[in-house]
Amino acid sequence: MIYNSFKSIDGGICAASGFKASGTYCGIKRPANDTPDKKHKNDICLFASDVECNTAAVYTQNKVKGAPLLVTKANLEKSGNKAIAAIVNSKNANTCNADGVEKAQAMCDLVAKEMNIPSEKVIVSSTGVIGQILPIEPIESAVPTLVKELCYNKNAAAATAIMTTDTVKKEYAVEFEIGGVKCKLGGMAKGSGMIHPNMATTLNFITTDCAVSAEMLQKALSETVKITYNCLSVDGDTSTNDMVVLMANGLAFNDEIDAEGEEYNIFKAALTEVMANLTRMLAKDGEGATKLIECICSGAKDLDTAITVAKSVVCSTLFKAAIFGEDANWGRVLCAIGYADAEFDINAVDVCLKSEYGKIEVCKNGSGVDFSEEKAAEILKSDEIYVLINLNGGDAEATAWGCDLTYDYVKINGDYRT
Repeated sequence: MIYNSFKSIDGGICAASGFKASGTYCGIKRPANDTPDKKHKNDICLFASDVECNTAAVYTQNKVKGAPLLVTKANLEKSGNKAIAAIVNSKNANTCNADGVEKAQAMCDLVAKEMNIPSEKVIVSSTGVIGQILPIEPIESAVPTLVKELCYNKNAAAATAIMTTDTVKKEYAVEFEIGGVKCKLGGMAKGSGMIHPNMATTLNFITTDCAVSAEMLQKALSETVKITYNCLSVDGDTSTNDMVVLMANGLAFNDEIDAEGEEYNIFKAALTEVMANLTRMLAKDGEGATKLIECICSGAKDLDTAITVAKSVVCSTLFKAAIFGEDANWGRVLCAIGYADAEFDINAVDVCLKSEYGKIEVCKNGSGVDFSEEKAAEILKSDEIYVLINLNGGDAEATAWGCDLTYDYVKINGDYRT
């Protein structure tokens, strides 16, 4: 997969014209040893467009859905898929709470009142601990500050605010042309643990100044999620609060994309590049991870087969553990391929391991081949490992992303709540 076919630019969520952001600390979950003069990471953010946006969204496939998802979905239905602003908090998922919907709606109402916009044109999202009541008072105090401090270059303040166990903020943006008009598209994401295909376990927000109809926006987002975020797995847990929101304000002033064709394909390619790069960042920053695993399955009879096989490998607990131990245990790759729910000839499968230190074939036609363990160990020392699978049964290809399984993953999640 190509990750840099467009010019990458700075700005993240604020890269596109007319989008501004802000972030601050409000104390949603105050540490026990908190003091008035102690500095904290931002835990709430706001981003907004100068004008109304066509908006598309996809949500977690978990049957348990966070209250913010329910409110956001209802608001977009009420507004006709239009939005102007989004408020997002970390530290508390506002999920499995009796007053969750009430609190999520209150967050929208607070922003709407302060910005003088309809409440149904505000998106809300939350991430953090499940099952703990969200205190609304700190948010009430923070909203006026968030609105007042909205700025066209505060994307980093917003990207930092949505982090939980993330160790780095995740932003990516590109520039592209539609009909001779320069357009921009950028986004931010969070996620480190509780990540698995079916809308991964992440919050993802993408903005563009390209003019795209709401219908085509939703089509592009749904198709791109399938080959990016839904091909991501850290630990096999599908979150309750996963969400991807895509907002288009049209301030690039290109002719609106309202049908499939060359311009739609260019837009979708730009969207794919941003989402693929954010997906890769999410995998590399998996909780406790020391290595990124990128599995590329080629030679499949169709896209779904390629996706299924690639995902099966990055989801294998045994293979993830082997990568952590830098052990070229290729049998675990074949095992994971073998239980993938797809049809192909296992006796035609080839597998190679690759990194910046070289490439080595470990399996040919479904059977092991002689290879240098020393060379394999050298390849696996890298912090980015590629698993190249060729099913030799067609022309379709797909990529899936994951990470190794380490001792630190257990440490992080052993006392995550307390």
